[in-house]
Amino acid sequence: MFRIFFAGSILFAILAACSQPTPTRVPPTPTIEAGILAPRQTPQNPQNVIPVVATRQVQIASALQEGAVLPLGGLDGERANAQALALRDPRFTESIHAPDGKTLRAEIFGVVPLRASDFVGPASACSTAKCYRVELYNYALNLLTTAIVDVNSQRVVAINHYENTQPDPPQALVDLAIDIAKNSPQVQEALGFTPENAQAMMANSKTSLKSSLCERSMHFCLAPTFKKGDRALWAIVDLTDNVLVGTRWTNLGALNGPPITERSLQNDVVAANFCDKENSLVNGDWSMDYILTSSDGLRVSNVSYKKNPVLNSAKLVDWHVSYSIGDGYGYSDAIGCPVFSQAAVVAFGGPKVQDLVEDGKRVGFEIVQDFFSEYWPLPCNYYYQQRFQFHDDGSFRIIAANLGRGCGTEGTYRPVTRIEWAQPYSFAEWSNGNWKVWDTEAWRLAADVPPNDAGASFRIANEQGEGYYMETGRGQFSQYERGDNAMVFVTRNDPNRDEGAADMPTIGPCCNTDFQQGPEKFINAESIANTNFVLWYVAQLKNDNTPNKEYCWADVTLQNGVYAPRAFPCYSGPYFVPIANSK
Repeated sequence: MFRIFFAGSILFAILAACSQPTPTRVPPTPTIEAGILAPRQTPQNPQNVIPVVATRQVQIASALQEGAVLPLGGLDGERANAQALALRDPRFTESIHAPDGKTLRAEIFGVVPLRASDFVGPASACSTAKCYRVELYNYALNLLTTAIVDVNSQRVVAINHYENTQPDPPQALVDLAIDIAKNSPQVQEALGFTPENAQAMMANSKTSLKSSLCERSMHFCLAPTFKKGDRALWAIVDLTDNVLVGTRWTNLGALNGPPITERSLQNDVVAANFCDKENSLVNGDWSMDYILTSSDGLRVSNVSYKKNPVLNSAKLVDWHVSYSIGDGYGYSDAIGCPVFSQAAVVAFGGPKVQDLVEDGKRVGFEIVQDFFSEYWPLPCNYYYQQRFQFHDDGSFRIIAANLGRGCGTEGTYRPVTRIEWAQPYSFAEWSNGNWKVWDTEAWRLAADVPPNDAGASFRIANEQGEGYYMETGRGQFSQYERGDNAMVFVTRNDPNRDEGAADMPTIGPCCNTDFQQGPEKFINAESIANTNFVLWYVAQLKNDNTPNKEYCWADVTLQNGVYAPRAFPCYSGPYFVPIANSK
């Protein structure tokens, strides 16, 4: 069954090789050089502290001595006012003191205007007011606290706490990480030169490195990455201690042709038309709204079929990108709006609505949104895509796609998709010839749940038996897929708690290979029988740059006398078929 439709893409050409039979998968041969761990330095044991770090240590010491939060500097009037209002609210700062009264290190990471996608729960009052989200990161507790502040009424609308969660860094910390990396003898020695004017790639993406304090994101770490030949040097910088942790090399693979640099992100148009306002769409029997969020990609909401509510919302929360099982390092990428955004990989061109065609006949439509780095497909640049496909028969599929190129030849990509249902349902898995209903929140590896004869491994149904069968990706949908090996989570949708309905920071570490991808934080053994639950779908996609077998990869090729991008995409996502269609 063919469910992917490409309508004259101007950005890439899908290779004929992708339509060849899927090769037998074998464990990839590691191509990562060992790298080095830097001698551990701390503020209590400084060695060759560079001036910018010395200045920051003074700022941190002063804030701790005063029992205060380190504020975000360089703010304009409204944003400065929002920060001040949040800091005056004791609920917002209650976590910065230990039980013995000592001050914990905390810092304001962001003050960003609320988008229409954030107007949920108590923040719905912001639809008629000017509101900002103030983000406070507690280094000691690895805790994110957010305040929704209405600057018109001068009040804090809501406070939310996210355990073991890190916000995206302000530019000052990105610059600090780059300065630490460039001034580190280990980086200079590895590169063979002092990288004073070298461009650092992906410096705003959070990372972790196994066997360091960055592991499991317990310290806040960034990874400025420097290209040398066909390799990339990762400089892992711990911004909790303001030191270099170590370096790692990854192979980039050979790139044919010169750099591709012409990438206009059309920031103003995208922000004005798709980030600052919600768009409505009616197509056939389907109706819905859609909007570009700050860091959860394109979100569809209020989805109905023949006027029957189907989904409250669906969006792509994170891309977790791991480049080594042994060392456990990589990126946690957010996708979203190109301005006032937490996204590491930003939207290009706005959503496109186009027909789905099979055998020359329209069978529905899809909404497609591209997200890519400015210099894609150069190494350490990324191209992600969302596709929401809605069929005229009431079936639909939610797709997360990676089009490469990434920072290495041995990457595993784990997109985290959140799907919130609009009606009370129960969730069931196919087991021994029957549907086994889940009583409480849980997760499963889809590979452990064989499909029934119709291809469905899971069922979403109400007490009358109405609802959907769910097919997970096993490579059956198109030649651009090799199977999702997905993790499926189901959590109760509690309207009194924000468990992802509003825009989220990256909720999971980059490099866990088990079920700890972020959604497990919301599993509390609550009942999910006949509830408006949330379905989380985390695919696991391994890239491949083997000639004629490329997957999750990108390169450039000579076409009509010019070099053009060439993509080898990998697609993933669940497909939902109305139960009535299968009778």
